[in-house]
Amino acid sequence: MTVLRSIVLFALAAVAEIGGAWLIWQGVREHKGLLWMGAGVLALGAYGFVATLQPDANFGRILAAYGGVFVAGSLGWAMLLDGFRPDRWDLAGAAICLLGVAVIMYAPRG
Repeated sequence: MTVLRSIVLFALAAVAEIGGAWLIWQGVREHKGLLWMGAGVLALGAYGFVATLQPDANFGRILAAYGGVFVAGSLGWAMLLDGFRPDRWDLAGAAICLLGVAVIMYAPRG
């Protein structure tokens, strides 16, 4: 159950951080305005809180693992919302990153 909770939290954190950055991008680069940017700032703040809910107590480990989730999540976000089509190297890189997340977070420790 702890691994499942951790995975759900990583997914929530990815939506908050990637979504927040995307909202700010839309507000600034696509001229959608202050409401978009403000929503982005709130989402980025939520990311910081979601990360604290991870069952592992090591900030560095969680943030390092989240880096891999961010890579894969960013490609997924771009596919869903921006029409981006990753090539096989994008997909291979994302898979390697997620494998790294699994090793960092869920490998047995003695």
